[in-house]
Amino acid sequence: MNGVRPEAKGAAGAAFLGVERSLTGKRWASRVEDDRLALTLAQRHDLPELLARVLAGRGVGLDEAPQFLDPSIRAYMPDPSVLTDMDKAAERAAKAIMSGESMAVFGDYDVDGATSSALLIRYCRAVGAPLRYYIPDRIREGYGPNAPALLRLRKEGVKLVLTVDCGTMAHKALGQAKEAGLHVLVLDHHQAEPVLPPVTALVNPNRLDDESGLGQLAAVGVTFLFIVALNRTLRQAGWFDGERAEPDLLQWLDLVALGTVCDVVPLTGLNRAFVAQGLKVMARRANPGIAALADVSRLDGRPSTYHAGFLLGPRVNAGGRVGRADFGTRLLSTDDPVEAAQIAGELDSYNKERQAIEAEVLEDAMGRIEMRLQQARRNTLPPLIMAHGEGWHPGVIGIVASRIKDRWDRPSFVIAVDEKGEGKGSGRSVPGVDMGRAVTAALEEGLLVNGGGHAMAAGLTVKAGKIEALEAFLSARMEADVDAAASDRRLTLDGALVPKAATRATLEMIERAGPYGAGNTEPRFALPRLRLIRARVVGQNHVSCILSGEDGGTIKGIAFRAAEGPLGQALLDGHRGLYHVAGRLKADDWQGRKGVQLHIDDLSAV
Repeated sequence: MNGVRPEAKGAAGAAFLGVERSLTGKRWASRVEDDRLALTLAQRHDLPELLARVLAGRGVGLDEAPQFLDPSIRAYMPDPSVLTDMDKAAERAAKAIMSGESMAVFGDYDVDGATSSALLIRYCRAVGAPLRYYIPDRIREGYGPNAPALLRLRKEGVKLVLTVDCGTMAHKALGQAKEAGLHVLVLDHHQAEPVLPPVTALVNPNRLDDESGLGQLAAVGVTFLFIVALNRTLRQAGWFDGERAEPDLLQWLDLVALGTVCDVVPLTGLNRAFVAQGLKVMARRANPGIAALADVSRLDGRPSTYHAGFLLGPRVNAGGRVGRADFGTRLLSTDDPVEAAQIAGELDSYNKERQAIEAEVLEDAMGRIEMRLQQARRNTLPPLIMAHGEGWHPGVIGIVASRIKDRWDRPSFVIAVDEKGEGKGSGRSVPGVDMGRAVTAALEEGLLVNGGGHAMAAGLTVKAGKIEALEAFLSARMEADVDAAASDRRLTLDGALVPKAATRATLEMIERAGPYGAGNTEPRFALPRLRLIRARVVGQNHVSCILSGEDGGTIKGIAFRAAEGPLGQALLDGHRGLYHVAGRLKADDWQGRKGVQLHIDDLSAV
């Protein structure tokens, strides 16, 4: 079956299926701007039309399709030297390895930091250079390098520290480290200021004088490019002789894929190649830590971006959020399956604890926001949603901020204030609104103790007395971008299907254009004129349903966390008319069946 309904191909600019305003207030639009490009792609490369539409909707040109469908590292890999300070960093690290200097990696406590740290540990172990690691405690030490920890490492004999996923804004701590005679290499990707900290080398594609064009990399991607440069430097110096074998760097792409997916950076270009090839490495279960995580997550079958982002990643993060900050790095760097199984089990327990704490903080934060919005008596939402509270666990505020952002479709910040009157904040943004730059501006304005981030997420430390001023500053800073994003509330669709075309074969076909994630959006389809057969609430406010089409086919659907919103209420009200239904096809392997279900994103009554 072709799979694409002809009525979906309206005139340029016309609403998809004529939906100008859906139940969630969105205008449906076609992701494919030129149907002729999709048709030409299909004909030139002998592709199914539906797959060609997916490619065309992602800007894939006529000559780019083969490479896009098979994203190899070789095709996208740049010379690491294009990154500012990369050669300087590689030479200093190579000198330390060859002279036997004591080295340590100072990493962040999230998945990007843990995978970056583990990648360096595994590389140094492979080339005969032991590497210590230090992961700061989220609550006691906060984010990034701190002077007491660095000075303690120096006192214990460490001469070279590599910071990963942190360090770009740590001027004071790194200044003290330099005064103590500690050499520091920063490997990071967060937004930078014009003035950089005093370090031996700072490799960050987002520093203002970097012209590499690699600003979308996660820290683990920057770290992988660093070990490529370091490996080349060691090779040129003759380090790999008859006794020392040169390691295969591609064996660690599973770590790169995990960190890249979990840091929600765009899955385009090199990132997409990292993830596509890294998932293949992950499937081999060569890393005992990742294999143990897969076991406790009950992940069977081929790993995907979903598994990395929603099963493996949260468990690694749980150590830094509510457990032991170094557990993620320990797990991902160990070669002992017994130790890996033990740590993975503890992380699984921490993750359950994190979920319970998250639910409590989310309920409290939502209640406070609802009260503020009612008191404001406005017809429109503010440009920024901010909630703060005393006693909230700082380890879950990022997840809560994400939930709030999803609820109100606004950039959101959640701040946990401690007994000393200092708030730890975490924010999540919406497309088109650069939160990292706004936070950097607030830091420069003197409103923050510390802060930084990237376009879609940021963290900060603020005195309780300045929270109100901070909210006003960030709101004013983001308002124009938020208004522009809100005025274009669209749901973009790749095509229209009838239920009988929503098969496992169709799903496997469109997965050829993956892996999907930020920057390479998962395809979304409309199923026109469906009738609701039944619906019920399942799990945590999810709505499960069965829908039938005019072609005689039926399809299972589920709308997550929708029971109390307009989407879920429409399904549960039992309306007997017809709906256009929009969503994403997903595998449904319950009890061994190889089926498909629709993850519902929107509805429109016909």
